[in-house]
Amino acid sequence: MRFAILVFPGTNCERDLFYAVTDVLGQYAEYVWHDNASHNALDSFDAILLPGGASYGDYPRPGATAATTNIIPALRHANHNGKIIIGICNGFQILTETGLLPGTLLPNPSMKFICKTTPVKIESNNSIFTSLYETGQVVNYPIAHANGNYYCDAITLQALKANEQILFTYEDNPSGSIANIAGITNKAGNVLGIMPHPERAVDRVLGNDDGSALFQSVVNSVVQLVSGNTP
Repeated sequence: MRFAILVFPGTNCERDLFYAVTDVLGQYAEYVWHDNASHNALDSFDAILLPGGASYGDYPRPGATAATTNIIPALRHANHNGKIIIGICNGFQILTETGLLPGTLLPNPSMKFICKTTPVKIESNNSIFTSLYETGQVVNYPIAHANGNYYCDAITLQALKANEQILFTYEDNPSGSIANIAGITNKAGNVLGIMPHPERAVDRVLGNDDGSALFQSVVNSVVQLVSGNTP
């Protein structure tokens, strides 16, 4: 399976993702730069990863400038073709700024950067991102953000719930997110935005491998699709 890892000025978690994909999953990963203007730049990949960090120094707000870069038309094209897309932390912010996911990420109520490991609940395992978890399972993921407060209007929230697009919720909600939301998908189910960092929890040598099942779920989904089996 081939993973593209998009890199923007200020991205700082791309190597974590590269390690997770290559060393833990044993799959292929390649960095793709933000200035690649080819409409087909992502066509050869099975999944596209948008890592965390502070793209363009979070100016004028997190993800806003990255959402205007040359690679975004190719990202939209990949989404149109149903490619798997995962945005983590700043990557989640970029996905909301591009409109590939609904809602927005606001500053934490504390107005402080939060960096710790926090319990996260799997709301549904009926997705390509969570099939190896159990619904209701609580895992531990690291968080590292100042703007992780997910917000959307009441109509959007109702739709997210009705369509089972809320996959991850906080147990203690350190970010103030509406409905304790930590991660959502688009309605089609191929795009995931998540504020915690599962890629920082993929190896027991780091003290925690709770995040590895997310990435392995994606690999299994693609393998099943290629083989013609139903996930």
